[in-house]
Amino acid sequence: MIIDLAFSNFYSFADEVYLSFEMGKKPASSNYDIPLKGGDRLNKALAVIGPNGSGKTQFIKPLAFLSWFLSSSFLHADPDVKLPYRAHALYEEQPTTFELRFVLDGEQYKYSLTLKDRLVVSEALYHKTSHLYSYLFVREFKENKAGKIDVSYKQQNFSFSPKKAKEIRRNASLLAAAYSYDVPEADMFVQFAHGISHNLNVFGRHNYCDGALLQAAEELAENDKLRAQLADCLSELDLGLQSVEVRQETVFERDSGEEKQIAIPYGIHKSQRGQFELRFMEESSGTKSAFALLARLLPVLANGGIAVIDEIDNDLHPHMLPHLLDLFKYEETNPHSAQIVFSCHTPEVLNLLQKHQVYLVEKEELKSDAWRLDDVVGLRADDNLYAKYMAGALEAIPKLI
Repeated sequence: MIIDLAFSNFYSFADEVYLSFEMGKKPASSNYDIPLKGGDRLNKALAVIGPNGSGKTQFIKPLAFLSWFLSSSFLHADPDVKLPYRAHALYEEQPTTFELRFVLDGEQYKYSLTLKDRLVVSEALYHKTSHLYSYLFVREFKENKAGKIDVSYKQQNFSFSPKKAKEIRRNASLLAAAYSYDVPEADMFVQFAHGISHNLNVFGRHNYCDGALLQAAEELAENDKLRAQLADCLSELDLGLQSVEVRQETVFERDSGEEKQIAIPYGIHKSQRGQFELRFMEESSGTKSAFALLARLLPVLANGGIAVIDEIDNDLHPHMLPHLLDLFKYEETNPHSAQIVFSCHTPEVLNLLQKHQVYLVEKEELKSDAWRLDDVVGLRADDNLYAKYMAGALEAIPKLI
């Protein structure tokens, strides 16, 4: 579970900004709470709202970047290519920083990363042992007087040899490398990173394509329980679907002409007059989007993790959003306290969540900023957030001329 993330100089965010799931003591208990040791609580759901071009996508993108960097950068990155992100265009000479606090197996950890010129400057992992954090490893790159880069590395209770650690290239995470070298202490951290499921890439949100349906169908073909749950969810969303089937079909490679088997999803439609079926590629845009979205959310709910969804309401009717959020609310559908953070253009979400669960994003002077509504002075818990936002009292609305 994520506690919070602080980051700076990442895309349109130049100054340090916080994305926090922490609740504090004041908010009344709700089904969106995750209790921690000591009486602290975390949110299960955070919404991000703001006008087009304000930086909503960039506000949640660090989680997608860290998911890739911590789990896959060692094996899946070209050794000679710089890291796939951008610093703010007006502050490219400044470092980019991340500090992520999270909970694994009831223990708190902190991961710190500093990048410059799209390469690692420092990387560290800490474990909270009392009220303080003790390092598991610290890795740093510093330029010496001769203009060469010196590497320093220290570790405790983290069995990655200093010799190997110092050889890890500067566009890869030491955690990802340690996992590849079968360092046992790295496993749960890489699995945590894998558990961040998102629909983002270096350019922004993954635009819908039929390939997403085929990829989801391939995963669903091996999981009867998940496929049945997805069909139930789609039926509840009143899309005219009775059930979903996945069938293996033979296709021919365009270039080689060779045969191969792929999974094809079908929607089964029933009424009193009879039934018919459609390949999902023939369904409406909203039905296809709901299928692809649920195929991403349901594994997170089943296994625990974090869903990071940009434009969750894309192609979906606003009335579907409450049903999607309800999946995270209750233990029956969310037994492992999975979390979700999402951006959207549906202000009605302000009627579904409380002020400590909503971030607003705005851009001024070419720099984005974000704040949580419980940081707004004078805003009460029983205020009508939707009415205030629509009236412009909370800012972060389009400034139309």
